[in-house]
Amino acid sequence: MAITENPKLEYESGQSFNDWEHMSDTGDAMVFEATFAPWSARAGFDASVRPWGLATGGQIRAGSGNDNVTVSALSAYMPTAVAAEADGVVNVASGDVSVSRAATATHMITSITVDASGALEAISGTEGSAFTEQRGEAGGPPFIPVESIEIGQVRVNGADAAPVSDTQIMQVVGLHQERYDSPVFEADPATGEVHFAAELPRIHTGSVTKKVSVRGYTPIFAEIPRASDWVPAETSHSTTSTEIYNGTLGSVSRSLGQASFTYYGEGNANDPLVRLKNQRLWFRWYQDRNRSPFSLTQGILGIGRTYPAGDHVNIACTVSAEQETADFE
Repeated sequence: MAITENPKLEYESGQSFNDWEHMSDTGDAMVFEATFAPWSARAGFDASVRPWGLATGGQIRAGSGNDNVTVSALSAYMPTAVAAEADGVVNVASGDVSVSRAATATHMITSITVDASGALEAISGTEGSAFTEQRGEAGGPPFIPVESIEIGQVRVNGADAAPVSDTQIMQVVGLHQERYDSPVFEADPATGEVHFAAELPRIHTGSVTKKVSVRGYTPIFAEIPRASDWVPAETSHSTTSTEIYNGTLGSVSRSLGQASFTYYGEGNANDPLVRLKNQRLWFRWYQDRNRSPFSLTQGILGIGRTYPAGDHVNIACTVSAEQETADFE
């Protein structure tokens, strides 16, 4: 039987900055992880996850003259790229790009990309006798350099120079174009992971996905002195039933409860925990401060102060979480 002996409850008293880094693919092209966790969500210190890709603009249209297209001004998320601003955005002016044609075969795909310097660049595929969607194959689109993003493709057949038509320009998101907001994802701030709804296409050199970058803050924990009665945020289940002719029909619903604890503090504006009320914070709980198992709970701190006559000020604290408490070994 477990006994709560020598416990410790900590709160997010500060934040430590982690600059842009590229998250690692865990192997399925859907789950990517950062080197730092958990991620703070306190106002002004929340994490920014930026999959590389087009953000605004970048429409490709037939250009003037032969084998030429015009690309409108665009912005893209490419954190750490040479041309990227502090927020990871690369701004690219409109420009013309020349496309290639087959020399000995008939079909050729040219990918229109933005490179790390913020320049528009054409990457030629391998010529073939028919078009294919397979990267690197004859008649298929090329693999894209890992420091670049693809914004569209131009598909021409015939070796003779000729104007490009709009029907030869492809910009379907996920097939011919990389956007920063596709596919959608969910972040797990406790583990420092993002989970995409679908696999990221492996269209970059080496059959790898586009980059997924993150920057943010990790919490600096401090012990809460004179705390008691920690209750984690956990899911409870309830049932309801409907009476039918030959019995009952039941259904189950779930609800996430608040975490809570009692704190005996100053209870005034000088109290470090009172100053953080209504902020979204991390709380770390050790059942035994000398052992490794712990749990993490992130939520909005609420307080209810009681000032009894001749006794200690006690503060009933709640943590309104969006996810249940996560346990770690």
